[in-house]
Amino acid sequence: MIHFHIDSRYAAHKFERKLKQAVQATLQHQRAPQAELTVVLTGDARLRALNRQYRGMDKPTDVLSFGDIDQLSESGNLYLGDVVISVPRARAQAKAAGHSLPAELQLLAVHGALHLLGYDHASPAQRRKMWAAQDAILDELGLEIRSAELEARPDVK
Repeated sequence: MIHFHIDSRYAAHKFERKLKQAVQATLQHQRAPQAELTVVLTGDARLRALNRQYRGMDKPTDVLSFGDIDQLSESGNLYLGDVVISVPRARAQAKAAGHSLPAELQLLAVHGALHLLGYDHASPAQRRKMWAAQDAILDELGLEIRSAELEARPDVK
């Protein structure tokens, strides 16, 4: 099950269906066990505060993942954690890359969900593995975005 917490200023956009598709595709591609997670759509200020608190970086970012794999949900399923996405940052990145905001949000949801499943991109080998999985999932979603686009983003490295 995928839970959503969407700041009221972004609720009218109805991103849930596309985000649910992206997360479900990620979990299926990775053959994840029956699990739950939460996707949070919020603004730059919240991402900046979280980035400062948990990563020591006093700047906004596009997506953060907070794993909670040892927890069980109220329904008894494994609870993977939270994927927190900045809608303003996603909007700016989508515009810069020339694709839609929903496509960018799907990319960020896939990226965040892969982090919850144990992927990282700290080393070149990890990055290759994560990008390959991410690109395969983006293909399944019918998106033409590629992980190589992330290389130019300062927060990814």
